[in-house]
Amino acid sequence: MTTPISGEGGVDAYARLAELGLTLPKVVPPLAAYVPAVQTGNYVYVSGQLPLVEGKLPQAGKVGAEVTEEQAAELARLCALNGLAAIESLVGLGRVVKIVKLTGFVASAPGFTGQPAVINGASNLFGEVFGEQGRHARSAVGVAELPLNSPVEVEIIAEVQ
Repeated sequence: MTTPISGEGGVDAYARLAELGLTLPKVVPPLAAYVPAVQTGNYVYVSGQLPLVEGKLPQAGKVGAEVTEEQAAELARLCALNGLAAIESLVGLGRVVKIVKLTGFVASAPGFTGQPAVINGASNLFGEVFGEQGRHARSAVGVAELPLNSPVEVEIIAEVQ
């Protein structure tokens, strides 16, 4: 097993969030019949997270039409922060060993092919907060529609101790 992200010898995720001027939001309540995150064995699976801020989407629409690639990357960053809040509420960030996998969904206008750059918003946040332990496997997928007309959604798998 690798070293925990926070604690002896690891990156202190809480301190890094503070240095970045970020605070974990309240966990986004589920929009349907699921839980925000579930642990099985040494892994936490985080349900798809939208870029909700205080229960509202800051921006809606298709990336490449109503939403620019840069705006969508910022929204993906918000999705990742919401995902960290879900992990915190279930097991605490101090138990995270590694961000293993990120799956990003981008509601794409016809012809938009910049999905990887959009999902970099989430990937970059994990790198800023967790350093090397935030590097992860990833998929960035273009889709026709997302819940609430959200431009982006991300899922996270994290290893915990």
